[in-house]
Amino acid sequence: MNTKGSGKKYKWSLDFTSRAVARNAEITSPPGYNPTVGQSHSEVSKETDQNHLIIKKSWDIALAPIKQVPMNLLIMYMSGNSISIFPIMMVGMMLIRPIKALFSTGATFKVIEGTQVIGQKFVFLLGNLVNMGLALYKCHSMGLLPTHASDWLAFVEPQSRLEFSGGGLSLL
Repeated sequence: MNTKGSGKKYKWSLDFTSRAVARNAEITSPPGYNPTVGQSHSEVSKETDQNHLIIKKSWDIALAPIKQVPMNLLIMYMSGNSISIFPIMMVGMMLIRPIKALFSTGATFKVIEGTQVIGQKFVFLLGNLVNMGLALYKCHSMGLLPTHASDWLAFVEPQSRLEFSGGGLSLL
């Protein structure tokens, strides 16, 4: 152990007894630190930084529906084309979410101000319409949309298939 009587010092030991030396020693700045940068910001630069952040956040809100398209495509692929509860629930949510977002566009963009609001609303609308189109395509591929006259009229015969395919062979 290191005691006061022994004059032996280890390189890992700290000596807090000599405070006069510590007060006069100046701590050097770390590499890459420039004390002049960051001290003289004016009010104009703070306003432009804040405006830049507002514009960036508003574009993030406007692009959110378009960023959901790849995930919706994956959900469409994974749910399959069978008529069961899981695919119908997925398609229902894919259709209801964009409709709700379109009805709440005013509330979504209420806090956003600036010159680019019209463009951001257009991108938001376009993204939600794309998501609605994907949901309607999925409904069509599942056979849930009435696309033939026989779906609407009782006296029209259903569409007959001319050819059936199975296992890579054509069957007539």
